[in-house]
Amino acid sequence: MAEVGFPGQHTTTTTVTSSTTVQTNIRFDPLYLKTIPGILKVVQVTCSLLGFICIQFSSFNNMGKGSYFSWISMIAFWFTGILLGFYLFHMVEKFYKIPWLKIEFVFCALWTLLYVLAASLAITVRDKPHSAAAFFGFVATAAYAMDAFVKWRAVRAGGLAQGSRVVSKQTTSTVNTPPPREGY
Repeated sequence: MAEVGFPGQHTTTTTVTSSTTVQTNIRFDPLYLKTIPGILKVVQVTCSLLGFICIQFSSFNNMGKGSYFSWISMIAFWFTGILLGFYLFHMVEKFYKIPWLKIEFVFCALWTLLYVLAASLAITVRDKPHSAAAFFGFVATAAYAMDAFVKWRAVRAGGLAQGSRVVSKQTTSTVNTPPPREGY
Protein backbone atom coordinates (compact mmCIF):
# COMPACT_ATOMS: atom_id res chain seq x y z
CA MET A 1 0.00 0.00 0.00
CA ALA A 2 1.36 3.39 -0.95
CA GLU A 3 1.75 6.15 1.57
CA VAL A 4 -0.67 9.04 1.43
CA GLY A 5 0.71 11.94 -0.61
CA PHE A 6 3.38 9.84 -2.31
CA PRO A 7 2.62 9.10 -5.97
CA GLY A 8 2.07 5.50 -6.87
CA GLN A 9 3.81 5.97 -10.20
CA HIS A 10 6.04 8.69 -11.59
CA THR A 11 7.44 8.48 -15.12
CA THR A 12 9.56 11.12 -16.81
CA THR A 13 10.59 10.75 -20.44
CA THR A 14 13.05 13.15 -22.01
CA THR A 15 13.57 13.13 -25.74
CA VAL A 16 16.39 15.14 -27.29
CA THR A 17 16.37 15.48 -31.05
CA SER A 18 18.97 17.16 -33.17
CA SER A 19 18.69 18.09 -36.80
CA THR A 20 21.54 19.39 -38.92
CA THR A 21 20.75 21.64 -41.85
CA VAL A 22 23.47 22.23 -44.42
CA GLN A 23 23.61 23.11 -48.08
CA THR A 24 26.34 21.12 -49.78
CA ASN A 25 26.58 23.20 -52.93
CA ILE A 26 29.58 25.48 -53.40
CA ARG A 27 28.62 29.14 -53.61
CA PHE A 28 30.24 32.51 -52.92
CA ASP A 29 28.91 34.27 -49.83
CA PRO A 30 30.52 37.66 -49.08
CA LEU A 31 28.27 38.09 -46.03
CA TYR A 32 30.70 35.89 -44.08
CA LEU A 33 33.08 38.86 -44.00
CA LYS A 34 30.54 40.74 -41.84
CA THR A 35 30.43 38.07 -39.13
CA ILE A 36 32.73 38.12 -36.11
CA PRO A 37 34.70 35.02 -37.24
CA GLY A 38 34.99 36.54 -40.73
CA ILE A 39 36.28 39.86 -39.41
CA LEU A 40 38.76 38.05 -37.16
CA LYS A 41 40.07 36.01 -40.10
CA VAL A 42 40.54 39.14 -42.22
CA VAL A 43 42.45 40.82 -39.36
CA GLN A 44 44.59 37.69 -38.89
CA VAL A 45 45.45 37.39 -42.59
CA THR A 46 46.17 41.12 -42.92
CA CYS A 47 48.35 41.33 -39.80
CA SER A 48 50.24 38.18 -40.76
CA LEU A 49 51.03 39.52 -44.22
CA LEU A 50 51.96 43.01 -42.99
CA GLY A 51 54.14 41.60 -40.22
CA PHE A 52 55.92 39.36 -42.72
CA ILE A 53 56.51 42.29 -45.08
CA CYS A 54 57.89 44.42 -42.25
CA ILE A 55 60.35 41.71 -41.21
CA GLN A 56 61.53 41.35 -44.81
CA PHE A 57 62.50 45.05 -44.85
CA SER A 58 64.81 44.58 -41.89
CA SER A 59 68.52 44.11 -42.41
CA PHE A 60 68.33 41.49 -39.61
CA ASN A 61 65.58 39.40 -41.21
CA ASN A 62 67.77 36.33 -41.67
CA MET A 63 68.72 36.23 -38.00
CA GLY A 64 66.89 33.77 -35.72
CA LYS A 65 64.23 36.15 -34.42
CA GLY A 66 63.30 37.48 -37.86
CA SER A 67 63.24 34.00 -39.38
CA TYR A 68 61.01 32.72 -36.59
CA PHE A 69 58.59 35.62 -37.01
CA SER A 70 58.55 35.07 -40.79
CA TRP A 71 57.83 31.38 -40.32
CA ILE A 72 54.99 31.99 -37.84
CA SER A 73 53.41 34.75 -39.90
CA MET A 74 53.52 32.85 -43.19
CA ILE A 75 51.99 29.68 -41.76
CA ALA A 76 49.29 31.84 -40.17
CA PHE A 77 48.75 33.74 -43.43
CA TRP A 78 48.34 30.62 -45.56
CA PHE A 79 46.34 28.51 -43.12
CA THR A 80 43.94 31.31 -42.19
CA GLY A 81 43.74 32.57 -45.79
CA ILE A 82 42.79 29.13 -47.07
CA LEU A 83 40.21 28.76 -44.29
CA LEU A 84 38.80 32.18 -45.17
CA GLY A 85 38.41 31.01 -48.77
CA PHE A 86 36.74 27.80 -47.57
CA TYR A 87 34.23 29.81 -45.54
CA LEU A 88 33.56 32.31 -48.33
CA PHE A 89 32.75 29.51 -50.76
CA HIS A 90 30.97 27.31 -48.18
CA MET A 91 33.49 24.49 -48.54
CA VAL A 92 33.36 24.11 -44.75
CA GLU A 93 29.62 23.55 -44.99
CA LYS A 94 30.05 21.08 -47.84
CA PHE A 95 32.39 18.97 -45.69
CA TYR A 96 30.53 19.53 -42.42
CA LYS A 97 31.53 16.12 -41.02
CA ILE A 98 35.12 17.35 -40.59
CA PRO A 99 35.47 18.85 -37.08
CA TRP A 100 36.33 22.33 -38.37
CA LEU A 101 35.66 24.09 -35.09
CA LYS A 102 38.00 21.84 -33.14
CA ILE A 103 40.73 22.15 -35.78
CA GLU A 104 40.39 25.93 -35.77
CA PHE A 105 40.29 26.09 -31.98
CA VAL A 106 43.55 24.15 -31.68
CA PHE A 107 45.22 26.22 -34.42
CA CYS A 108 44.05 29.55 -32.97
CA ALA A 109 45.08 28.63 -29.44
CA LEU A 110 48.49 27.43 -30.60
CA TRP A 111 49.06 30.44 -32.84
CA THR A 112 48.10 32.77 -30.00
CA LEU A 113 51.03 31.39 -28.04
CA LEU A 114 53.42 31.26 -31.00
CA TYR A 115 52.55 34.79 -32.12
CA VAL A 116 52.98 36.31 -28.66
CA LEU A 117 56.42 34.67 -28.53
CA ALA A 118 57.34 35.82 -32.05
CA ALA A 119 56.16 39.39 -31.43
CA SER A 120 57.95 39.50 -28.08
CA LEU A 121 61.17 38.35 -29.71
CA ALA A 122 60.76 40.80 -32.59
CA ILE A 123 60.34 43.75 -30.24
CA THR A 124 63.76 43.02 -28.71
CA VAL A 125 65.51 43.77 -32.03
CA ARG A 126 66.13 47.50 -32.06
CA ASP A 127 65.10 48.46 -35.58
CA LYS A 128 61.91 49.93 -36.98
CA PRO A 129 60.88 47.03 -39.24
CA HIS A 130 61.00 44.60 -36.30
CA SER A 131 59.05 47.05 -34.13
CA ALA A 132 56.37 47.39 -36.80
CA ALA A 133 56.27 43.61 -37.25
CA ALA A 134 55.93 43.19 -33.49
CA PHE A 135 52.93 45.56 -33.51
CA PHE A 136 51.22 43.50 -36.20
CA GLY A 137 52.21 40.35 -34.35
CA PHE A 138 50.54 41.54 -31.14
CA VAL A 139 47.39 42.53 -33.04
CA ALA A 140 47.37 39.08 -34.66
CA THR A 141 47.86 37.54 -31.20
CA ALA A 142 44.76 39.34 -29.94
CA ALA A 143 42.76 38.29 -33.01
CA TYR A 144 43.81 34.64 -32.66
CA ALA A 145 43.03 34.69 -28.92
CA MET A 146 39.54 36.09 -29.55
CA ASP A 147 38.98 33.57 -32.33
CA ALA A 148 40.12 30.72 -30.07
CA PHE A 149 37.61 31.85 -27.45
CA VAL A 150 34.80 32.03 -30.03
CA LYS A 151 35.68 28.56 -31.32
CA TRP A 152 35.93 27.14 -27.78
CA ARG A 153 32.42 28.40 -26.98
CA ALA A 154 31.07 26.99 -30.25
CA VAL A 155 32.68 23.59 -29.62
CA ARG A 156 31.22 23.46 -26.10
CA ALA A 157 27.77 24.35 -27.45
CA GLY A 158 27.98 21.59 -30.07
CA GLY A 159 27.73 24.04 -32.95
CA LEU A 160 28.70 23.69 -36.56
CA ALA A 161 31.28 25.83 -38.31
CA GLN A 162 28.74 26.60 -41.06
CA GLY A 163 25.15 25.55 -41.43
CA SER A 164 22.83 25.12 -38.51
CA ARG A 165 22.08 22.50 -35.93
CA VAL A 166 18.78 22.67 -34.10
CA VAL A 167 18.55 20.78 -30.83
CA SER A 168 15.09 20.43 -29.34
CA LYS A 169 14.28 18.88 -26.01
CA GLN A 170 10.89 17.43 -25.20
CA THR A 171 10.03 16.25 -21.69
CA THR A 172 6.92 14.21 -20.92
CA SER A 173 5.88 13.46 -17.35
CA THR A 174 3.24 10.98 -16.23
CA VAL A 175 2.14 10.83 -12.62
CA ASN A 176 -0.47 8.36 -11.37
CA THR A 177 -1.55 8.77 -7.79
CA PRO A 178 -3.91 6.49 -5.92
CA PRO A 179 -7.27 7.94 -4.88
CA PRO A 180 -7.25 9.57 -1.41
CA ARG A 181 -8.21 7.34 1.51
CA GLU A 182 -11.46 8.10 3.17
CA GLY A 183 -11.49 9.75 6.51
CA TYR A 184 -8.82 12.30 5.81
